[in-house]
Amino acid sequence: MRVITQQQLGGPEVLTIVDAPAPRPLPTEVLVRVKAIGLNPLEARLRDGEFPLLGKPPFVLGWDISGVVDQAQTWRFRPGDEVFGMPLFPRAANAYAEFVAAPALHLVRKPASLSHVEASALPIVGLTAWQGLVDLAGVTAGDRVLVHGGGGGVGHVAIQIAKARGAHVITTAGASKREFVEGLGADEVIDYATVDFAEAVRDIDVVLDTLGGDTVERSLGVLRPGGHLVTAVADEDTELIAKFEAAGMRFSGIAVDPDPVALRGLVELVEQGRLQVHVQEAVPFERVADAHRLLDAGHLRGKLVLTL
Repeated sequence: MRVITQQQLGGPEVLTIVDAPAPRPLPTEVLVRVKAIGLNPLEARLRDGEFPLLGKPPFVLGWDISGVVDQAQTWRFRPGDEVFGMPLFPRAANAYAEFVAAPALHLVRKPASLSHVEASALPIVGLTAWQGLVDLAGVTAGDRVLVHGGGGGVGHVAIQIAKARGAHVITTAGASKREFVEGLGADEVIDYATVDFAEAVRDIDVVLDTLGGDTVERSLGVLRPGGHLVTAVADEDTELIAKFEAAGMRFSGIAVDPDPVALRGLVELVEQGRLQVHVQEAVPFERVADAHRLLDAGHLRGKLVLTL
């Protein structure tokens, strides 16, 4: 099979395509013939060494996949089943490849209403948003939810999940993404370039942070008493947690993990027509360096995907 690897840390140019043996699935695993691979900003940070999750090169990036079961060492799937998921995260899944061996429990059946491109874009961002809003914060009807970075990967899915649960959703986004996030269901949009969110909103039940930096601490002032901030990017800073607790608020950092229950929850929303994943661009496997240049540039609308 072909696989994208790197022998050193650096820019997109370090990513190279090589031939490698296809993996063999262990008992309880399946071998997936990959049709599409979702890309995430984390992978750019791993590639250049900013975040040493996978250790030193050589290694193979990637977790989000959609494809067809080629071999099944489990009763859960059969060859020919279309599946998608985020296997093994945060351990290496070696997903930038034509074949991936994955635990069957880390995958679910792809709904017919999603293409492989769309399905591959959903797992990491969808599970992050679901685990933050549903599992951690317990968002329910009538809650006021603020999503930072509503036009990005996690943010654009989070808006839709919160709306599906009956929340009033406010989001921060650039002027160029206003129409996009309003189309996702955002009730209020704050242009972060011209308006300070900390002055614009109050009495928020749940803040979902996808930006990090000083956004987290500045969000303290917009929460109602007992409100909950969930961040997908900031560390569990003990001083910051203490500050939130002293103010009568909750602070949670989320590290997403494979979760078939949440994946099936996302599928249910898709099948109900209440969740769409937006792919800014689908890039051929051979142009992975170009795709990573787009990742490095940031300000994406939704997700990037590699196609095979």
